[in-house]
Amino acid sequence: MISEKPVNDQLVKLEDDKYYISADSTYADDRVKVLNHIDTFGIFDRWGDILPIGQGAQGIYHKDTRFLNRLEFKINGLRPLLLSSAIKEENEILSVDLTNPEMKDKRGAPVVKGMIHIRRSQFIRNSHFYEQILVTNHHKEEYEVDLSLRMEGDFKDIFEVRGLEREKRGDVFPPTLNQQKRLIIAYEGLDDIKRYARVKFSRTVEEISEENTIVFPLKLKPKESIALDYSVSFNIGDDEITNKDYWRALEQLEPQMEEAKELFPLISTSNEQFNHWINRSKADLLSLTARTPYGRYPYAGVPWYNTAFGRDGIITALETLWLAPELARDVLLFLSANQARELSPEQDAEPGKILHETRGGEMVELGELPFKQYYGTIDATPLYIMLAGAYFERTADLGLIKSIWPNIVAAIDWINEYGDLDGDGFVEYQHKAENGLTNQGWKDSFDSVSHANGNLAEAPIALCEVQGYVYAAKLHGAVMAKALGEADLAGILQQEAAALKQNFNQSFWDDELGCYALALDRHKNRCRVKSSNAGHALYTGIADADKAGILVKTLMGKDMFSGWGIRTLSEQERMYNPMSYHNGSIWPHDVAIVASGFSRYGYQKEVVQLLQGLFDASLFIDLQRLPELFCGFERRRGEGPTAYPVACSPQAWSVGAVFLMLQAILQFRVIAGEKRIYFNKPILPEFLKNVEINELQLGDDVCSIRINRYGSDEAVGVNIKNKPADWEMIVAS
Repeated sequence: MISEKPVNDQLVKLEDDKYYISADSTYADDRVKVLNHIDTFGIFDRWGDILPIGQGAQGIYHKDTRFLNRLEFKINGLRPLLLSSAIKEENEILSVDLTNPEMKDKRGAPVVKGMIHIRRSQFIRNSHFYEQILVTNHHKEEYEVDLSLRMEGDFKDIFEVRGLEREKRGDVFPPTLNQQKRLIIAYEGLDDIKRYARVKFSRTVEEISEENTIVFPLKLKPKESIALDYSVSFNIGDDEITNKDYWRALEQLEPQMEEAKELFPLISTSNEQFNHWINRSKADLLSLTARTPYGRYPYAGVPWYNTAFGRDGIITALETLWLAPELARDVLLFLSANQARELSPEQDAEPGKILHETRGGEMVELGELPFKQYYGTIDATPLYIMLAGAYFERTADLGLIKSIWPNIVAAIDWINEYGDLDGDGFVEYQHKAENGLTNQGWKDSFDSVSHANGNLAEAPIALCEVQGYVYAAKLHGAVMAKALGEADLAGILQQEAAALKQNFNQSFWDDELGCYALALDRHKNRCRVKSSNAGHALYTGIADADKAGILVKTLMGKDMFSGWGIRTLSEQERMYNPMSYHNGSIWPHDVAIVASGFSRYGYQKEVVQLLQGLFDASLFIDLQRLPELFCGFERRRGEGPTAYPVACSPQAWSVGAVFLMLQAILQFRVIAGEKRIYFNKPILPEFLKNVEINELQLGDDVCSIRINRYGSDEAVGVNIKNKPADWEMIVAS
């Protein structure tokens, strides 16, 4: 992702780091509501309005452009009183209940507060926004009232909303009514591309005021309900998207959601709150998942990263692979199609390298930013190979591996030819693009890689977790090569992996820290700080067995484990700041990866502690939707975690964390080539008496499994409700 970290609440452009998200642009609190579907999302206040307040991020966005920055509803020129506001369980509709303040109707008759009920129902489908406003008179007298909607668009690029200033931008045209009496809000950018918001109302519109307001006069008889509905389509260029009416779109909403839910098996447990966390996470992930020419792809997160990111898509696919292998397949196909094929320093691209991010919007079209097709990531390429190998183990889909094998080989070649910049056997990074990212691991803020004295590491930088990804990539590559009859390549990759593991444990392990160093700098000096990155060495298996227990103890120490999760940086370190982006905060996906690593080395009780922490955190967070990150303060009795103000929510790899955590406590593994299902010493926390997984995909068939916890002695039993006859289940106790 783009390197970001609030500094003095400004988004500033510096030599060290180009892109910070302004803390003024915060939206991540329980006073706003987020709706999203693929390329389109909206950030609303609790009234269902969008107000251009300060540097706020409220608005409706489509393909990295904010089309609407104002949507303001009033009754008789007054803002209604808020009764309640909630997003429905399936993440599809924002439902807002309002009532009238004390006022007079158009004839001067007094209207007592609370006599008129207003219900706003809003939802988003890709490239469209829909709303119905249902007004009901609960008084015995007739009222004449005016409903009004003020709608405006600023068409700001998402990076402008984040705080990046531009010397010049295009022309925003005043809202107009066309011949069909539809409201047109338009912008012509410096890229010569026109962008439109076209609004179709269910009632005839005669005029629009100078304040960009449309008024709908109503006569409300006693107990009468009258509906106003409308749709907004978001158009880029000359292709006009046809507006569907509200009711037609609503009728199609449920079948579309049912189709999307087929991606996951049914998961239920004995704990209703845990079930809600699972179901919310599933709904959020599906809402972020785009349909591409290559299948589904999970966008990274709303609002700042609502687009395809390589690293994020891969990790999300790895988190959910055991449950939804089809998503992993589609991620592999998308990234293979977008793999770099030539040298392009301005994109940080080299042959075989996997995409970091792709963007739309005016600023990337003009080349003001390099992110239209950007490859500035050091880890997406080995992670891509890891995902391919893990997918092959889970599905035995040799056909898919054959089809992308040239891409996998190109990725392996990139590791060997371009990844190791100085020939020391480690993969490191140094950005080449003038406006590229300074740091190119998952912690990509400019100050995320430092020495114990607080000095920032000089590039080229070899991150500890990246060496683990490369190790796992080569082992997976060897398995796939062998399956394809390339025994020589398989042997070479195995040898390279073994050598890397030995070199890594000698060069990165620090006895005094009881931890792997965060990184090696350009002088091969260790960055001797305790960080969560070291836990990824357990996830990939590169850590020596005799170091695993020491590392687990270090990561679960009070300076690292806050009670909610593992901090990105120990509170003992010079750079520690619990309110920072990467230097002491807590990221759910990071905690899940570390937990999976603990499980791999047999530290199941610690996995349960981490699961308990994230589950408890979810209970304090709106909708039980784990955000991108939260602050790393120590857990305080009776209080929830402290929010990070500009965190994405929903965010794909955060909502995917619960699935990887669940796999970690079950130690569940499918080896499709052997037609075997493995459980290795599964464990359930006290708050889960049982877990049931139904219709889990196994090749062309499905199985259903129930896991039960017996008494207080941590005994766990696994029952197969049904499975293919030629599959075997093995449970190690």
